[in-house]
Amino acid sequence: MIGHVVYAHGSPCPTLVLDARRLPRTDDALLDRLAVARKWLDDIGAGHILKFALVEPAEHPLFDLDYRFVQALPAGPGAFDLRGSCGHSILASIVAGAESGSLPRLSPGLRVRVMVRNNGDHIVCEITEAGRDSALFDIHFVQPAPKPLSELLLAGAATTTVEVDGRPIPVSLVSMGNPYAFVAASTLGMSRTEDLFADDQGMFDRLVRIRRATAALLGWPADGAFPKVAVVMAAESGRLAVRAISVPTWHPTIALTGAACLAAAVRIEGTVPWVAAQQAGVPDGAVDILTSGGSSRVTSTVRDGADEPELTWITVRGKRTTTLGSFPIEPLAGLQSKEITACLSLYR
Repeated sequence: MIGHVVYAHGSPCPTLVLDARRLPRTDDALLDRLAVARKWLDDIGAGHILKFALVEPAEHPLFDLDYRFVQALPAGPGAFDLRGSCGHSILASIVAGAESGSLPRLSPGLRVRVMVRNNGDHIVCEITEAGRDSALFDIHFVQPAPKPLSELLLAGAATTTVEVDGRPIPVSLVSMGNPYAFVAASTLGMSRTEDLFADDQGMFDRLVRIRRATAALLGWPADGAFPKVAVVMAAESGRLAVRAISVPTWHPTIALTGAACLAAAVRIEGTVPWVAAQQAGVPDGAVDILTSGGSSRVTSTVRDGADEPELTWITVRGKRTTTLGSFPIEPLAGLQSKEITACLSLYR
């Protein structure tokens, strides 16, 4: 099998894209095969690749690509989470599809419609630039039908309290793109972006405990990857500063799904991101996000519904990918491991 390795800039690691048609359909058998792929990656020095995208031409005529995301967990080669999605890996999948011939050659203006099998999301990715090894995308999270904003609240309320380290911690549990637990920076004793972006292991460990507590509240595995957790605060120039954790370290920026979830949460009165947006003077619909690794812009569109506002779509702009290479996974077909490792060690 050929594996395509693509790095979406701002992601914690590259994505290994595999043809789902050549993999088992049952979860147990699938994860056994992916464990073999993880061992192979680890053996050649590329064990930092923890994102797997399984793709194939879409069954439904309204879509171009069926996509399934698998998050590898640090507990061991057989540890995975199938629950959520990954926007960066969706972009990697489109690049790999064009490389393999299952999608048209990437060119400005091309739109690729993706069905996310993990959660039913509908994603439309528009290419704005295309080069030999690089592409630039705008990503649209489209609702099949406008969704009442209250339906995005996992616990049915704008904020929910979990107990961590013997203290009550208010969190906003919002699900859009991926489920997130948003925490106010002030709750954790931070008032400056310098504090938010510091390499503070104690703060990282505390956020992990908050994530585990919210997972327990939702009845989800405590050692999984979801819900994600992110700290939010108002920043200068009408921006929101965000710090998120990934698997197994700080996220270098923010996930595409995290940006989408934040944009939705900003529109829901009383949530942690809504409060921060009011403090920062963020205009309705457009959010400039400041992270330790750069900035991004996301726009949400809401319409008046019969009983409450409804989300119609969210757009994240200007996300770039770099193609690292395509390699036989089983067998290596004569390639030397050092040739593969030289490419896969990039963006580590």
